[in-house]
Amino acid sequence: MLEDKRRFNRRIWLVILGLILVVLGAFIVAIAWANTTGAPETPINSSVNNKVNPTSVSSNILFFGNTFWGRYIDDWSMASKLKYAYPFSRLNELDRNQYNAWISGLECPLVSGLHISSAEMDNTLTFNCSPSYLPEAAKWFTAFTLANNHTDNQGVAGFKETQQNLDKFGIQYFGNYDPTITDDICEVISLPVTVTNDNKSQIEGQIPIAICGFHGVFQIPPASSVAFMAKYSKYMPVIAMPHMGAEYKSAPDELKINFYRSLIDGGADVVLGDHPHWIQPSESYKGHLIVYSMGNFMFDQQDTPEVVRSAGIRVVLKTSDDKSDLIGKWLALGVKCGTYKDNCLALAQKQNLKKLDIKYQFGVVGTNDGDKIVKPATPTQQTDILNRLQWQSTVKQLQPPYSSL
Repeated sequence: MLEDKRRFNRRIWLVILGLILVVLGAFIVAIAWANTTGAPETPINSSVNNKVNPTSVSSNILFFGNTFWGRYIDDWSMASKLKYAYPFSRLNELDRNQYNAWISGLECPLVSGLHISSAEMDNTLTFNCSPSYLPEAAKWFTAFTLANNHTDNQGVAGFKETQQNLDKFGIQYFGNYDPTITDDICEVISLPVTVTNDNKSQIEGQIPIAICGFHGVFQIPPASSVAFMAKYSKYMPVIAMPHMGAEYKSAPDELKINFYRSLIDGGADVVLGDHPHWIQPSESYKGHLIVYSMGNFMFDQQDTPEVVRSAGIRVVLKTSDDKSDLIGKWLALGVKCGTYKDNCLALAQKQNLKKLDIKYQFGVVGTNDGDKIVKPATPTQQTDILNRLQWQSTVKQLQPPYSSL
């Protein structure tokens, strides 16, 4: 009997031990399952491993000459089913998507509720362009220079309203009709760029560049206005867009040549001119590019082959740096530079940012606005445009960091 009782007790303990082992095993399996199906552990230094750093930026920019949608362009637009979209309706043929920015010279004020007949504008050469075109214009243009002899056609109030209307549609601007107001000559704009990161991914960003508009139709801008560029050129690229010279001439005069060259001496990297309504030659001055006139881009003049063709100047900016955070600092600043009269330059000075080492490449995109609408130049027109610019001779004389595409 005693032996039977001992065997029974051993069986009980074995059963209990078995149950304990089963429960323990289930607990271990549950923990293991939870570890494999829950959130993964964060590896050490994961924030460092996942950080993406910009190593290069590039910007593909197209600069144009005179842009205008008043007078007869307005008449043609209102007669068209496209209305305010009419002047821009063939610009898609210029492959806008391949460019980061388009920049041009706006040859009229933008005052609301003001109607001036085409005949009156023709007789007085006093212009106005309806702001109703701005929703369409904003699809194409990044910035305009206002430094010319027509942006004051509706007075000081009209000029101010022009700036306000451009602000409403996110189009940046620079320059003043009065060349003695030196504080308005240069503006830091937020230039759209393509950013390449160290993991080879690409994103869109902005970097600050200075663009300076000089109005010199009625007088040569003072030396103080040229000197104004120096404080910008210490920190960032500077592009000058002067508006001056005799109209309807195939070449610049000596006064114009001397002034445009002084802009390079004063700190501009590139000089791109307009006003004559005809294309004029380019030159390499001290290895820099000067284009004396890009001609009409969008205008209602239709009477000769000279006034309907334009030289769009393609400027490609590139810089790279994989050894510092300099590009990242400039990109961070660039998002703060899209507002007129912002403190972008002051911020660059405060941070003591080193100037980016930028390379410039140039090309020509010919356009023509014959038959009342802007479109790409024909092959024959493109050849004539390059010949008028004396392009091949010019680009052979460019010096680093400037070269041809």
